[in-house]
Amino acid sequence: MTDPGREQQSLPFSVMVVPPTYRWYHKTRAVAFAAVCMAVGLFLLVFPWTDWWDDSYFATLSPWWQQNWQNLYLRGAISGIGMVNLCIAVVELFRLRRFAKR
Repeated sequence: MTDPGREQQSLPFSVMVVPPTYRWYHKTRAVAFAAVCMAVGLFLLVFPWTDWWDDSYFATLSPWWQQNWQNLYLRGAISGIGMVNLCIAVVELFRLRRFAKR
């Protein structure tokens, strides 16, 4: 906060902000990151609720591990991580506007 008794001093020079320049690899990386987040998110959202989940390596490891692997809370937690990945992908898709010419 500024002291009300003090006067505001202006800078003797002006500050010019230069917009960043983006190259093709910046754009490609952003699109690839959004696509990977979308694919991982969809996989983690759907896979725990399929029949392949029960036939995986971890389901047959031990009786204790199988009991935990069948737990609906674990499946929901993994689907929640998938939802987080989908949210990141959507945010990154909206952030692609930073590459547009102004």
